[in-house]
Amino acid sequence: MNLQELMRQVRFIELKTTKLVTGVFAGMYMSSFKGRGVEFDEIREYEPGDDVRAIDWNVTARTGRPFIKRFVEEREMTVMLLVDMSASADFGTTRKLKRELEAELCATLAFSAVRNNDRVGMLLFTEEVERFVPPRKGRNHVMQIVRSLLTVDPKHRGTNITKALDYLNNVVEGKALVFIISDFRSLDNWIRPLRITARRHDVVAVRVEDPRERKLPKVGLVRLQDAETGQELVVDLRNEKLRTMFEQQAEAQHQSHVAELRALGVDHMSLQTDGRYADSLQSFFNRRMKRRERG
Repeated sequence: MNLQELMRQVRFIELKTTKLVTGVFAGMYMSSFKGRGVEFDEIREYEPGDDVRAIDWNVTARTGRPFIKRFVEEREMTVMLLVDMSASADFGTTRKLKRELEAELCATLAFSAVRNNDRVGMLLFTEEVERFVPPRKGRNHVMQIVRSLLTVDPKHRGTNITKALDYLNNVVEGKALVFIISDFRSLDNWIRPLRITARRHDVVAVRVEDPRERKLPKVGLVRLQDAETGQELVVDLRNEKLRTMFEQQAEAQHQSHVAELRALGVDHMSLQTDGRYADSLQSFFNRRMKRRERG
């Protein structure tokens, strides 16, 4: 895209995501992710104006009067966005490409982070690390991240999450909140490095998919090409057995992926190019908040 088109798209993403961050997601980011460095201070009786989310329901039930947990001010976090820029990210059959969805999601997370005084950085990867943006604060830094997502021209087509995780573990000091954003379609031996990463950081795996990667249309002869390997295959999609087999394999891969993440204690969510990612992200935030409240 030329400079004018780029600036128009960057501005559109900024307006759209800023509206979400200041409206729908206001406070949800902090409630979902903040607190790993917070120290407990005291339990005291509830006073008018206190945040009802801080109520300690166990103490309240025992005493018959509302009490809240009070924490000292929490330290800032480092948020890292690991984004898959392999050739399969340029696929999309609905309203947007997977890469465009990744850009909007990253902008939403980055603006949420800087709004809460956190640092945010980004690592773009294929089968190699394509670009690393060190974590910093501020709106201008987020705009740099968005521009990088829209303008990067990857030198490679494949995917290697292991190299991205190894690079992250070498350059990021201390504990970070790490979002791995990928379609997770071409997986290397990534379980061991992910286990190591999850021990050091709070990791969230975000699977970005297009509907046609889970269900094929009944349209006759089609030439399919693997975007990362270039391998081609001609198939007859009028064949119901073939379509059913494809859907079953896609679902099995998805369930296997989810099971592996759960076994490692890694949070996860899925986004579709034909869906409203804001709804999926809000549901994820709510699950995180409820789990933190129970904990």
